[in-house]
This record gives sequence, structure tokens and C-alpha cells, in this order.
Amino acid sequence: MNADVWKGSCHCGTVRFEVRTPLSPANRCNCSLCRRKGVLMTPPLPAADLTVVAGREALTLYQFNSGVAKHYFCKHCGIHPFHQTLRDSKLWRVNINCLEGVDPHALEYSVLDGASLPVAQPSV
Repeated sequence: MNADVWKGSCHCGTVRFEVRTPLSPANRCNCSLCRRKGVLMTPPLPAADLTVVAGREALTLYQFNSGVAKHYFCKHCGIHPFHQTLRDSKLWRVNINCLEGVDPHALEYSVLDGASLPVAQPSV
């Protein structure tokens, strides 16, 4: 896996970031959120390899189910550039669709079975 440095942004360009990551193996997730947002994700990477260079104040957080994973969106354009993972809170994934100079349709990917992960039960 070759870990290149990529520049990325949300759609409106308010949130800009740099990330050191390989592009493969790329993944899609079949959980209810990922199916709807249609993100193609990088392999997991340490937080130190992701740097927000502009627009941190424009990021908004969405959490669901167990509240462990942290999904970030631009509050202006709604694009999801990256998230902190559910399985390991020290790891992040970046939306390959947000990276400059990358054709996400040219990449092979596998599907993560997020739909089968345990669902948090409400306390009674």
C-alpha cells in the first residue's frame, strides 16, 4: 500500500484537508447511513495522517446508534469528507470522492458489512 499525500475538500471548498493514505483497498459500507451517503472510503488511517487546513468551524458532527463513530459534514454544502471509525476510535477514513485528482469510479472496492454490526439497545 502506497501512502501518498492527497488534498481534499467538501463541495463548497470551505472545509479543506490533507491526508496521507493509500487509496486501496477502498471500501463501501452497507450500513443504513453509508448506503444513503454513497461514500467510497480510504483504508483506515491514524488521526495524525489527517490535517484539516481550513474550515474546521464549518464541520458539524453526526452520530447515531452507539454514538461511537463520528461522521463529519460541512454545514454549508452537506458533504461528508471524513469520519472517525466505529471499530477503532483512533482510526479515521476519508471520502475518496473528496480527493483532488482521483477518479473514484476507476477504483476497485469491497463492501464492509456494517449492516450486520450489533445495534445499541436503548436503556429501559
